[in-house]
Amino acid sequence: MRLTIIGGGGLGHVCAAVASSHGDCEVSLLTGHPQQWGQTIEAVDPDGKVFKGRLKRVSSLESEVIPGADIVLLCLPGYLIEQTLQRILPFLGDQTSVGSIVSSTGFFLFAHRNYPSTVPLFGYQRVPYISRVKEYGHSAFLLGYKKELALAVENHPDSESLRTQLERLFLTPTVLLQSFYEAALTNSNPILHTGRLYTMWHQWDGTPYDHQILFYREWDIPSAQRLIDMDGEFMSLLHQLPVREGVVPSLLDYYESSDAESLTAKIQSIASFQTIVAPMKRIEKGWIPDFGSRYFTEDFPFGLKLIKDLAVEKAVATPNIDTVLEWGIGVSEKQ
Repeated sequence: MRLTIIGGGGLGHVCAAVASSHGDCEVSLLTGHPQQWGQTIEAVDPDGKVFKGRLKRVSSLESEVIPGADIVLLCLPGYLIEQTLQRILPFLGDQTSVGSIVSSTGFFLFAHRNYPSTVPLFGYQRVPYISRVKEYGHSAFLLGYKKELALAVENHPDSESLRTQLERLFLTPTVLLQSFYEAALTNSNPILHTGRLYTMWHQWDGTPYDHQILFYREWDIPSAQRLIDMDGEFMSLLHQLPVREGVVPSLLDYYESSDAESLTAKIQSIASFQTIVAPMKRIEKGWIPDFGSRYFTEDFPFGLKLIKDLAVEKAVATPNIDTVLEWGIGVSEKQ
């Protein structure tokens, strides 16, 4: 199998390491910084298991890594997806499947807008791993696995075959979804991240913090209640779309909780979340929010905005989502 990964972030590193570790998958990488990559890539999971493999080719040129690929996998932030799909289109083979490691930042909508209906598409509902770069271009940490992945596939002659290939490549049980909406609409980052950020900082007065906040370990009840309120509106939207009941579970169901208190305790306790910090930057007097971080440039204008646009189309009221979205877009535009 010939796999081309696009994007050199944490997920790009880990996916490249896991896929190439099989030995029978030829992995290439498209990145803006090919000179910083080595020939081998490795990822280490929390149990010390090492995934290591060789990369066939690393390049910044689509012409060197896209032709001949069986699968092209985008591991990119939302603002890069549409332009990247446009750039790689001339180099795709007739049977090349193009997908995204997560679909909640507009992948399917951008693909529908730019690609003919004959191009096989796939997208994950949630990312397969929690990942962080250790040494750029050489190694990464695989901080956590998902128990199961959900995958939407379109225009493919054998969706089950593609599901099986991806399940084996990324070592996680994978199920097929019935529509792209079931993958594109998620209450993970677009609601979980944005609701938490709003609760932490919508009343911030400019005073620096004495430490970088632990995003999940220092979770609080107001953040959990904000999530529950936003999620209720999100669930109302899903009822107006071709999304099967339970395919996208509520946040309370997903985290096996019943209210804000139990949700807070659950989120605080997740082992793989313990070291993840809030998007902040250090200044002389301490730490301040980083409103130019990817949390703000992706989760608000792409993830949450997609939900809001569909809610307007379907006439679903979203007062809590509106409040959070307006705040997030406002603070990021000031950067």
